[in-house]
Amino acid sequence: MKRCCIIFLSIVIIILTAFAGVPKTEQEYLRIHIRANSNGKADQTVKYDVRDAIVLYLTPLVGDLESKEEALAIVSEELPAIEGIAEDVLQREGFFYGAKASLRKEEFPTRVYEDVTLEAGVYDALILELGSGEGDNWWCVVYPALCFSGAPKGYKSFLWEILQKYIGG
Repeated sequence: MKRCCIIFLSIVIIILTAFAGVPKTEQEYLRIHIRANSNGKADQTVKYDVRDAIVLYLTPLVGDLESKEEALAIVSEELPAIEGIAEDVLQREGFFYGAKASLRKEEFPTRVYEDVTLEAGVYDALILELGSGEGDNWWCVVYPALCFSGAPKGYKSFLWEILQKYIGG
């Protein structure tokens, strides 16, 4: 009987340990998708200029949020500003095809961001279409803040975040 209890407890511990590292589901993420006007070199280059401006703008707003709901609310309020920033960058660089920002559910393929893998699925996303939005795109995650934090170069590593939390860095 004692042996059965030990085996049972061992199995429970193994199962709990296995599920402790289960990644978040798509319902817990807010992604971002910036679509270039075309695959032309100039359109692809300006897409990254727009990305840099949007990341710079959103970082102080979403970098330290506690929930996806907060992120959705802030991004929703900021849609006109996001469009304006994108259009300013486009016009400054000589592109007059405009930008359109929206929040919607969108299907994404599996994607790896540093040490985090997001499985293929339907995610809530901030979609920013530049012009026709038919070119190659840039993806990242607004919440939790993979691309919008005070980490070096504007990118955040979950591993670094965890180390800072537990080591006190």
